Amino acid sequence: MNSLLQPVRPDESPLPGPVPCRSRTAAPTVPLSDLDVHCPAVVCRVDAAAAGQPAERARQLGEIGFVPGERVVVLTRAWPGRDPLVVLVGHSRFALRAAEAACVQVQVGD
Repeated sequence: MNSLLQPVRPDESPLPGPVPCRSRTAAPTVPLSDLDVHCPAVVCRVDAAAAGQPAERARQLGEIGFVPGERVVVLTRAWPGRDPLVVLVGHSRFALRAAEAACVQVQVGD
């Protein structure tokens, strides 16, 4: 039977599985700005200097929840240009510019 025509049990989602994460094959940590949409990750560190941002940026990101150990997911990106991006950190959503997101180093996986 065609898989599109098979009935869906109530405990199954009719939507396809999770979006593959290209970043899984990359380095152990990647900038949040490079993370694929819907790819779960955990904040490892916030390093504004490495992203060419002022030191104040790291403090600001920490104040809104980007702290080591916190779970993050990129929910969507603007079109065209992929900037800004909407990020879920903890239970809060934020719109970040790519330059700000580049300050946050994450490890892919949940």
